[in-house]
Formats: sequence, structure tokens, C-alpha cells
Amino acid sequence: MIRAPQGFAAIVTAAGRGTRAGGGQPKQWRALKGRPVLDHALAAFAGFQRVLLVVHPDDIAEAMARYAGPVTLVTGGETRAASVRAGLEALEGQATHVLIHDGARPLVSDAVIQSVIDALTSGAKAAAPALPISDALWRGEAGRVTATAPRAGLHRAQTPQGFRLDAILAAHRAHPEDAADDVELALKAGHRVDITPGDEDNLKITFPADFARAERILGGAMDIRLGNGYDVHAFGPGDHVWLCGVRIPHEAGLVGHSDADVGMHALTDAIYGALAQGDIGRHFPPSDPQWKGADSAIFLAHAADLARAQGFRIGNADVTLICEAPKIGPHASAMQDRLSGIAGIEPGRTSVKATTSERLGFTGRREGIAAIATVTLIKD
Repeated sequence: MIRAPQGFAAIVTAAGRGTRAGGGQPKQWRALKGRPVLDHALAAFAGFQRVLLVVHPDDIAEAMARYAGPVTLVTGGETRAASVRAGLEALEGQATHVLIHDGARPLVSDAVIQSVIDALTSGAKAAAPALPISDALWRGEAGRVTATAPRAGLHRAQTPQGFRLDAILAAHRAHPEDAADDVELALKAGHRVDITPGDEDNLKITFPADFARAERILGGAMDIRLGNGYDVHAFGPGDHVWLCGVRIPHEAGLVGHSDADVGMHALTDAIYGALAQGDIGRHFPPSDPQWKGADSAIFLAHAADLARAQGFRIGNADVTLICEAPKIGPHASAMQDRLSGIAGIEPGRTSVKATTSERLGFTGRREGIAAIATVTLIKD
């Protein structure tokens, strides 16, 4: 959070109706990550000693219920310029500098705000963030391109736009007509406006699709989890083993409470581990007779469903079976397909391979089979 210098105030404008964004109510009052868009915009200026919120007369009651106290409420006018001027008039004599921000820009960063403050404290009378235009520009009519336009020197304007309070208030008084933004009025008044760095994420919500984009940005950095699992089962009576969901003929079976599928158990525990949800025993206690001889696909499907319920997808899964016998190679492809189908993983993201322990230890003595598994969970 930015700690604004002494004498700096902020005005957040939210008096428009924003009908193009849909939703049946002004865009600044629509929910974004469970909170009104305005909540996010105002939070960026919590470190300012004075924050004025300019709202439509119809929204005064709601604004008072949510923001009265730390924020001073001002009734807006019929145009954006009139609303800003109302805020400036209310602020006159109470600050030396003001940052004016659109309430429909909920994702403004500390860096963008700080750059404007730095320009003003360095002597600029006005400063505003912007991004250079890199795309080709066209003029169009009736769905057709009619001409191209040079993009050299053009920028996309953002907010907050910062000014010396007396200068921008005088500009508004001298030019009461509406304007695209406050920079336009500052230029009409003859003031130099310094350009500070903008940010692609500092979008202005205008259309319905902008809400989805803002939701993605607010989702934060990608959440990546790694989990590992390890399991062992001893050989016992039988004529086959279950490994990674595939029945393989063998001179012995594997001993376990369920079907003793050591590979599937290791992968299941890897998913539970990545979710910090314990192991199979927590979710399917071996003391419960209903799981006697159970198909281990039940366990793996449960772990995968739990991951999806928490917003994760399985990025990849890698299972290694450790044994002298049976031979795994001829069945590896079928195992990959089976695990992918149960867990809902793309086949190309599932690996099953085998190794021996060079006849060392219990696996080398053919007393049982071990498995290790690693899984990546990703929340975009």
C-alpha cells in the first residue's frame, strides 16, 4: 500500500451508469471477486490521508453504508467533468496535490500510483500514466477499413492522473465543458503533463468481457503444487497383480486391504500430498470393512475430484514401479491410459515406468513391489 506524502489527496470518480458492462447495475457496483469494483479501486488509495468518492445521487445511500468514515462522499454531476469538479471544489484548501482515478479501474498497482506521485513531488504540475500504442491503427466505416492512421507518439491514457490541486481546479473552472479526462482540461489550460509508466493490468472495465479478464488478474499468480507418494506391498498367494489399474498375470499376488495396487496408491497419495490432505488411510481407513478388496480406482478418482473441487488441474503425473518381476514394459502404455482415464489427465501428461533395485533389498529379493509417484497440480 502506498503511503501518500503530506498534502496529497485522491478523488475516485464513480458517478457514471456504466450500462455497456451489462449486469443490470452500474459497473462500479457489480461484484468482482465477491466485492464491488469500487472496493478494489478505493483500496489502492487507503494510504492517502484524504480520499473523496464521487457517486451518483441514486447511489449515495449505498455508498454511505459501505464507505462513510474513511472516505468523504461527494454527489456527482451529469458529466464526468462535472463530477470531478465537484470533488475538487470539496477538496479546495485541504490538499496541495490530487490524484484523480476512475472507479472502474479496480486493478491499479502501487507502482503506477507511486510513479505519478514521484513526478509531482519532483516539480511536475501534472502527470498521468499511459501505455504507448503498439498495434496498427485503422479508421473504419460500415465494417470496413477506410484508412490507416500513424501510431507514432500515441498513447493509451490511464488513471490516476495527478495534478497540483489549484492548477487542475482552475482548469475545470475555466473550461466547464465536458472532457475525455482531466489531462485534456490541463492541456487546454496550458499546463505541461508528464507521462508516467502505465500498466496493462490497469484496465478500465467497460464491457462484459472485462469482468472475466479482471477476475483472472485478481486470481493472482499461478498456484503450483508438487506432491509425492510412496507405497509398498508384499507378495502373497495369487496368480496376478493389479498395477496402475491393469491386471497382470504373475506367479504371486500382492497383499493389501484393497486390491493392493501399489502404483495407483502412490499416485493417489501424491495428489493428496500436494493438496495437504493426508493420505489414503485418512480418506479410506483400512479399518473400514467396506474397502476390503476395493478397486483402487475409487481412491484415485476421489483424490483427482478433490483437486478439481479446489480449483486445480493435474499438470502431469509420473509413476515409477520398482520390482524384479513382473515385466512392466509391455503394459506401460495400458497403465498410462488407465491412470489418465481415472484421474482425468491428458494421456500425454501421464508417465509409467519401471526399474529394478539391482537385486538389493526386499524388491531385489522378490518379496514385494514398491512405487513412487510425483504429481503437479496447477491452479491458473
